[in-house]
Amino acid sequence: MKNQEKRQPKQTQAHIEGAGLLVETPIVETLRENYMPYAMSVIVSRALPEIDGFKPSHRKLLYTMYDMGLLRGDRSKSANIVGQTMRFNPHGDQAIYETMVRLTRGNGALLHPFVDSKGNFGKSFSRDIAYAAARYTEAKLDAICEEVFADIEKGVVDFVPNYDNRETEPLLLPVRFPTILANPNVGIAVSMASNICSFNLQELCETTIAVLRDPNADILATLKAPDFPCGGYIVYDEAELQKIYDTGRGSVRVRSRYNYDKANNCVEVTEIPPTTTVEAIIDKIVELVKSGRLKELGDTRNETDKSGFKLTLDLKRGVDPDMLMQKLFKLTPLQDTFSCNFNILVGGSPRVMGVREILTEWADFRGTCIRRRVQFNLRKMREKLHLLEGLEKILLDIDKAIKIIRETLTDDEVVPNLMIAFGISEVQADYVAEIKLRHINREYILKRTAEIAELRENIPIQEGILKDNSKVKSIIIADLREIAKKYGKPRRSLLIYADDEPEIEFDTVPDYNAHLFLTAEGYFKKITPQSLRSGGDQKLKEGDRVTTEVFASNKSDLLFFTDKGMAYKSKVSEFSDTKASTMGDYLPSKLSFDAGERVVAMIVTDDYSGDLVNFFANGKAARVTLSSFVTKTNRRKLVGSLSDKSPLTAMYLIHGNVNFLLRSTLDRAVVFNTALLLPTTTRASVGVQVIKVGKGELKSAVLLVLDAPPESLEIEEGETLFKAEQIAEVPPQWKKYIVKQLPGAGLPCKDEEQGSLL
Repeated sequence: MKNQEKRQPKQTQAHIEGAGLLVETPIVETLRENYMPYAMSVIVSRALPEIDGFKPSHRKLLYTMYDMGLLRGDRSKSANIVGQTMRFNPHGDQAIYETMVRLTRGNGALLHPFVDSKGNFGKSFSRDIAYAAARYTEAKLDAICEEVFADIEKGVVDFVPNYDNRETEPLLLPVRFPTILANPNVGIAVSMASNICSFNLQELCETTIAVLRDPNADILATLKAPDFPCGGYIVYDEAELQKIYDTGRGSVRVRSRYNYDKANNCVEVTEIPPTTTVEAIIDKIVELVKSGRLKELGDTRNETDKSGFKLTLDLKRGVDPDMLMQKLFKLTPLQDTFSCNFNILVGGSPRVMGVREILTEWADFRGTCIRRRVQFNLRKMREKLHLLEGLEKILLDIDKAIKIIRETLTDDEVVPNLMIAFGISEVQADYVAEIKLRHINREYILKRTAEIAELRENIPIQEGILKDNSKVKSIIIADLREIAKKYGKPRRSLLIYADDEPEIEFDTVPDYNAHLFLTAEGYFKKITPQSLRSGGDQKLKEGDRVTTEVFASNKSDLLFFTDKGMAYKSKVSEFSDTKASTMGDYLPSKLSFDAGERVVAMIVTDDYSGDLVNFFANGKAARVTLSSFVTKTNRRKLVGSLSDKSPLTAMYLIHGNVNFLLRSTLDRAVVFNTALLLPTTTRASVGVQVIKVGKGELKSAVLLVLDAPPESLEIEEGETLFKAEQIAEVPPQWKKYIVKQLPGAGLPCKDEEQGSLL
């Protein structure tokens, strides 16, 4: 047999130029090509509301329900609504259903809900009351949606294709009232956000009318304050409200509403701020009780049921309920702040606007809708008038028209024959030819032609509206009055004035003593005396050591000085209680030190009294009043708080004048009294020379308790130096006169030998 060669198919390889090569692309270009389109999509098409008051997800859902006939029909299963909405919003059924939940009456998140719901849709004031699945709930559009979709069939807004170009959806909804301010709206985009509070509908409509009539109208006179769905009290601040109305930014304090049940000695909270939940309030109360900062409560219960929200606080005997609530308002979310940020899309561009500007933009948008409606009606009127004028002409001889139609041989010739016989247009002739036989009577024709006079009268009126902006404003004002009368409700959030309440100061920081420890590596510990007694040895980082130990109050202030000349202010209460068995807080991370910055001293004070005495390695000392470190604001970092001309050897906090024993590395020493130093308020003072160190440096500065040392040492007054060997062995009588540091001082003597003797 002959060997037959197996033929392999010929393989061809396409050549791709540059394949496999790494190309460096500037990060700016990558961001511009990849990140910026995403950011713009989130801003314009997802997160921020437009001037009609809706985000795209809201608009798609509501339009789907309108298209399903749920404005006037019966409720439909939520699962059916969600499924239909996916024709316009392909982001998953769960996201659509969550959007729907917030719009429902049952959830209670909106002042004027758009969805009439049946079933469990959760509650906006609770994070634990979950909504039921979509297959169990039903919904339809609320009656107020008639004002949202009014005249939408008349082309008052633009329609755009949906994501697969099979259907169209409205770009905006033709709302007849400023929904953008009638309901709360929150959105988080890329690099920007929006947080819009709601206002009372009657006040909002009245304010809009006032702005339409007078662009400089006083908004505060009609729009008193925001009105939240959850109710509560708004702490009235006219200056802050004016800022919000002018700039679109600011904050509103909202306080819970409560009543005192004397029979059961308990407080019943029935309304809470919109920015919190009942679970968050309970968690904070429990935290305060455990820390000992809230001792007036016996129990806290969430008694919310079908009748509504209720949080019950059981009081201990003798507790004043009003005083307790004032304390809780300061310590818990029972009083919270709603931060306003009126960031709205106008023409596809985000803008932060005040209330006046928002109402003006909405009025322009609504005016455009009205003009388009008038143009639609005008076009229909003209078309109808044209048809009726043709019908009027055949009224003169109906028999002739019937004869022409009857004697015409083909359908195609009927319309031309009528046009020739009566001198009418093709559209008119076609209309006449389509009239049913039963309608060809004088009564029918007279009724139809009677409309001609009405149309001829109305058409100039509609044309006048298009030419006169004041008439458009009049229509908007009439609509607003009708809506305010039909859907307006009393305020839910009542106003209280902070000036009417007594100023009550509550000390929210618990007062107890603690041992404060600072290590050379920058670790800080706050340990209670009880914990320290039972805690055992101090746990330190390998090679680390405790440099400072101070017994102080939890209310004391702390000053940490660093080798970069900075001082970092803090409070003892800002540090958590620790144990000896822990490392403690690492100050560079806790206080955000600069890179490579190291703590060199710590000062503890209650009232910023006394003076700091700073001893530097070059033999100079500076006396700085501690009050110079007091700041009016809560600044944490004080620049230029310590001279950086020479390293710090020791730092003491003194009250009055004391003596220090200074030792240099050249075996010289001197007793120095701080009366020779004049206090200064210059924090970074380099000081004055108090000991001559020559080519050496100041080795230690030790505090003497007495104003003068014992006479047995024969130290002369002033700056007399003596040999170090004279005090190398400290006499026993000296030990009681030397201490390592004053209370509150942050840096002990650097002399390890001297420290061991003490």
